[in-house]
Amino acid sequence: MFSTTRNGHRARALGALLLGTWVGTVAAGEPHPQWTLYAPFIGGQNTSTFLLDLDGDVVHTWPSNFTPGASVYLMDDGALLRTCNDMSVSPIDGPGRGGRLQRIGWDGTVEWDYVAGGEDFIQHHDVEILPNGNILAVVWERYSRAEAIAAGRNPALVGDEVWSEAVLEIRPDGPTGGEVVWSWHAWDILVQDFDAARPNFGDPADFPDRIDVNFAATSATADWLHFNAIDYNETLDQIVVSCLTFNEIWVISHAPEDSSELLYRWGNPQAYGRGTAIDQQLYGQHDPEWIPDGLPGAGHLTVFNNGTARGFASIDEIATPLNPDGTYHIEAGQPYGPTVPTWTCDEIDGQPFTATIMCGVQRLPNGNSLLCLATGGNFIEVDDTCSAVWNFDANGLVFRATRIDERDPRLAGRLFGLPGDMNCDGTVSVGDINAFVLALTDPVAYAAQFPDCDILNGDFNDDGALTVGDINGFVAALAG
Repeated sequence: MFSTTRNGHRARALGALLLGTWVGTVAAGEPHPQWTLYAPFIGGQNTSTFLLDLDGDVVHTWPSNFTPGASVYLMDDGALLRTCNDMSVSPIDGPGRGGRLQRIGWDGTVEWDYVAGGEDFIQHHDVEILPNGNILAVVWERYSRAEAIAAGRNPALVGDEVWSEAVLEIRPDGPTGGEVVWSWHAWDILVQDFDAARPNFGDPADFPDRIDVNFAATSATADWLHFNAIDYNETLDQIVVSCLTFNEIWVISHAPEDSSELLYRWGNPQAYGRGTAIDQQLYGQHDPEWIPDGLPGAGHLTVFNNGTARGFASIDEIATPLNPDGTYHIEAGQPYGPTVPTWTCDEIDGQPFTATIMCGVQRLPNGNSLLCLATGGNFIEVDDTCSAVWNFDANGLVFRATRIDERDPRLAGRLFGLPGDMNCDGTVSVGDINAFVLALTDPVAYAAQFPDCDILNGDFNDDGALTVGDINGFVAALAG
């Protein structure tokens, strides 16, 4: 079933995913242009990654020989960083496993092919590209039963092995190589009140910056923590991860000189003995992300709250108690704030929605939020009143969807012309000067002389038009 917005963009109904009998239509709002990136898990094309326009048409495809494992990211030059599920690299096998990282060029060439796994570790779920080009990878680490018991874990909750979590920073090296230049390991900051003979014995309530090795363990399941997402804040030099089994998000420092303890945690203060079930806020959450500078809510965290065991999902915005020095305020004996999200959306067009696995949310420059409801591959853009302004049905399991700006510089020369290339010859040179002047003074004549060119190649101040305000930007482009 299709419906149409004011500007003609097609959208599929969401009724199959929402509770009740709601039949989806698109509100008379404006979605944020333009491209949406995603990689399906199932179906006939589950080894490819796609870029869609707002009409739901595929404008570019990156092929692969692997299904995702599980996230994908657009890189600075239009290449794709793709996590790959490679069953050959490690015996560790759980939901979201990966094991291989690939950089795939715009033309489909595999430019980097790195095995991120071994006998006792494997990359899974998510990665993050750092400003220096290095990659943060979420990794399972395998520990033996004896090692777990030595760390103070209750023997009744240990099978043959326990998987803990780590974050590795990998510097790509050559076509297949990589060097781990920084790492963080959950196993380094454990606390427990089960075995007083162990060196990490203590009351978890006295150590909110440490991880209770026996919390959330109701059986001998190996995947004890199950991280499912990672994000990086360059300004703070901090990392946020989502710990599904604790129903928490954790913030850690990336600075080499800092300790590895948790800087901040939120979602379930029961996990460190400073709350009860009434205080729990997160339920099987995914995809915590800092809202970038310049966007509504900048500096806050957004998270997709799946609502597991709660019965309904939501997207939540959290104003963290950040101190000027990069630490987080916490009162003695109390949990980290806030007590409730700053903003939450638990209905779309007045209807509750459910999301049992995966999913994601991204704050957009126009203040809207892009949701990915993973099970059906439904992408929904909502405004700040939780009204849908755009949606698309990918008809299959999708880990996450990411909106890319209409004229994102990573796509310049690929989906739109190079900034400054006014004669569309593929370069920015003195040959573009006359074309720029013509476009500025007589747009109609410019369109007639250069019918295949986009006049907005000269829109350097991003106001949606070519004006005298773009002259300085054009001159700078000519100068290189």
